[in-house]
Amino acid sequence: FCSMSLFKRLFDFYLDSSIQTALSCYALVRMTQHMFQIEDSQHMPYFAFFGTIVGYNFVKYDALARTQKIKMGKHLIAIAVLSFVAFIGAAISFYKLENITQVVSIAFLALTVLYTLPFFPNTQNARNWRGIKIYIVAFCWVGVTLVLPILDAGIPITSDFYWKCLQRFLLLFVLITIFEIIDLKHDDPNLQTVPQKIGVKRTKLVGFILLIVFYFLEFFQSRTETLQFTINPVLVLIMTLFLLFANENRSKYYTSFWAESIPVLWYLLLVVIDNL
Repeated sequence: FCSMSLFKRLFDFYLDSSIQTALSCYALVRMTQHMFQIEDSQHMPYFAFFGTIVGYNFVKYDALARTQKIKMGKHLIAIAVLSFVAFIGAAISFYKLENITQVVSIAFLALTVLYTLPFFPNTQNARNWRGIKIYIVAFCWVGVTLVLPILDAGIPITSDFYWKCLQRFLLLFVLITIFEIIDLKHDDPNLQTVPQKIGVKRTKLVGFILLIVFYFLEFFQSRTETLQFTINPVLVLIMTLFLLFANENRSKYYTSFWAESIPVLWYLLLVVIDNL
């Protein structure tokens, strides 16, 4: 019982400290590097990994800390220490990025701050703007996991870049709707999330349609490869199942671990099949 309790505490810390989210971000950057045949450079994936830990922990705990709704117990102190170490890692990786990448990454950082902090008195932060949360989050993830790696590698911007951006946005949009369905009974109704506006059934239907569009967008690109046509159907199937079985009674682990493992699984499929 003691060992199980210890494992649960460590696992909860792993999730609460955004390490799983950071791994998903890392995996998507690595997918981008493979898709555009970018050299096996680690500073961009590491920047995404460490930056995600810092950014997500800031978003999750800043408001609670400022309003003193939580006390700094051992759990939160450990998360704060990890976030500080991650900040150092992100800063070192940031220093190694190209100048244009640094400038654009600062723009995404500004959007993250806007998402978290109210800029004017008596106003809400962007996170609470009605109906816009999902678009800001998906846009930021597209920026960090696709736009920044392309800019840093100096890859020419062609139509394939825009198709990949659209694909990545649709993928992330559907993934976030899974979270919104699970959080339906906890979210403020004023947030106007997708399930709140159109209902769970219609949200799932929209998600299924977007996954089909995601898959067929691969055919519009000039530099696609057979491997993508092999692993993308598996990705679509997995996300379809997660979307199908999502409901507001699922535990937090359904999204915070399993659903967030989907990008990691996508990348692992790529690595395994590419090495067969």
